[in-house]
Amino acid sequence: MARLVELSKALPTMPESLRTDGNRVLGCASRSWTAAEAGAGGRVTFVADSESDLTRGVASVLVSALSGLTPEEVEAVSEADVAAALAAAGLGPAALTPSRSNGVRNMVEQMRRQARALGRDLPVFPTLRVTASSLEAQGAFAEAQAQYLEPDAGTVARLGAVLREKRIGVVAHFYMDPEVQGALTSAREHWEHINISDSLVMADRAVAMCEAGCAAVCVLGVDFMSENVRAILDDAGYAHVPVYRMAAEDIGCTLAEAAEADQYFDYLAEAGQTPNSVHVVYINTSLITKARADALVPTITCTSSNVVQTILQAFAQVPGAHVWYGPDTYMGRNVAQLFAMLARLPDEEVRAVHPAHTAASVRECLPRLHHYQDGMCSVHHMFGGRVTEAVREAYGDAYLTAHFEVPGEMFTLAMEAKARGMGVVGSTQNILDFIEAKVGEAVARGFPETLRFVLGTETGMVTSIVRRVQAMLAEPGNPGVEVDIVFPVSPDAVASEATLPAGSPALPGGLAVVPGPAAGEGCSADGGCASCPFMKMNSLEGLLSVCDRIGTAGEATLEGFRPRAYAETVGGKTVAQAGCRSILHMRDFQRSKELSDDLVSDITSRH
Repeated sequence: MARLVELSKALPTMPESLRTDGNRVLGCASRSWTAAEAGAGGRVTFVADSESDLTRGVASVLVSALSGLTPEEVEAVSEADVAAALAAAGLGPAALTPSRSNGVRNMVEQMRRQARALGRDLPVFPTLRVTASSLEAQGAFAEAQAQYLEPDAGTVARLGAVLREKRIGVVAHFYMDPEVQGALTSAREHWEHINISDSLVMADRAVAMCEAGCAAVCVLGVDFMSENVRAILDDAGYAHVPVYRMAAEDIGCTLAEAAEADQYFDYLAEAGQTPNSVHVVYINTSLITKARADALVPTITCTSSNVVQTILQAFAQVPGAHVWYGPDTYMGRNVAQLFAMLARLPDEEVRAVHPAHTAASVRECLPRLHHYQDGMCSVHHMFGGRVTEAVREAYGDAYLTAHFEVPGEMFTLAMEAKARGMGVVGSTQNILDFIEAKVGEAVARGFPETLRFVLGTETGMVTSIVRRVQAMLAEPGNPGVEVDIVFPVSPDAVASEATLPAGSPALPGGLAVVPGPAAGEGCSADGGCASCPFMKMNSLEGLLSVCDRIGTAGEATLEGFRPRAYAETVGGKTVAQAGCRSILHMRDFQRSKELSDDLVSDITSRH
């Protein structure tokens, strides 16, 4: 510690003009700043400061080690290089606690980003700033997200009244359009049986609503979600309670449709011929997929938040087990990558993930972990190489969030951030919990700061994030913490006057017409923003129309709005009964943290 204090005295005081929010290092317990400027020959000069003498000591070493390098050389600095510089300054492991080590890594990441910015313009993504009492949007897409977060009071009152009068429960997914989510969230003041969550919780909340006396349930999501709600209500004894979707047309899902293809069942047929096989199927699939899959190979449903634990438990509980995950290719690859990482960690870190495993046991399981190669969510597919590179360049020092379904590039980037306390990979609920925790830590630190979160999942989640964060920021004692929600967009979605073709029209006054992105509207499966076009089929107008008809003569026109009914049977059971079996296996696992005896017996006795 004495050496750190000594080093801190050698660091010149940073000019007050550079102690800005934009130069503050996120992830440091004390307020710390770095800034860069171009020097002679294109080389970088860094300055830094901190309110903590110990952090100033570390910053002094980094400023000395990185100043004088070119931006490219700063970019190439490795953790080994940083460790060598600290060691040369007389700082060993004893001086660098785990939290301080994370602070060092976060400071270096910010210095890399600042060096890049000296040589070129970095990407700027749409951003929504959340304060205790306001929303400030930067960019047209962020403005579009913000405009519905304060819904029309008359519409909210009308929605709340019809739900209360007819005792209609509403379960909606996090990925709903902000217009819908804004109205639903506000309508809770009039009617409590409204819930916005991930797909698993939707069915649970529907059961609770029926137990509380709801006479009908509206599901705002894609079709597999309404099917799951219908099946779980039937199993819970509420087959008489009608369930309604929000459109007469199919509300599709590219991932669920991939699991209904012949190729997926060919994959499962191979599993069915392999002894001790269990199929771990993502919950984002239809009942017919779950039913047909279970007929081929013992099947348990999983979510993005419990997939790792489910697979590790299967390996621990069934000797020689083969696990066949599907259909999401990206999630399968990410799980395999995560397991490869676990296989290289100390045993105590592996046991922290699952108590029955060591690095050696994970290595032994890897050849028996299989994942499907041809299924994806079109929204999460957007977080591929080009978008991830833009995130790394311009926002690598921000908090990074990523859904488990994103491509490997974004997964890797978020996992790197997670290793230094700056990232999360998981479900929508995991992302929401991470943001809430970091905001809570910032408020507790007691000084004003702006946190930046890159939203690596569907943009509809911003409504739940804003509501949760703004409530925290409005609590007494907030020292001035604000939050930026950053929406990554594809480079194809960025249009400017530079993209105008010759002879483009102009408006009065000489204003040019700037075209949209070449790939489409820019917020679709084809365009640049992480926004699901199928989820957007659940409109506020559609919900009000369905609710108005429930309990009237017009209810007869809602037959097409009911979840898909399957006429065929699978293994002598209805599709709902057979498809629900894998979900119930997951419920057993969630309760006991072990696979049920029934499932284990099925795995070990089937071929």
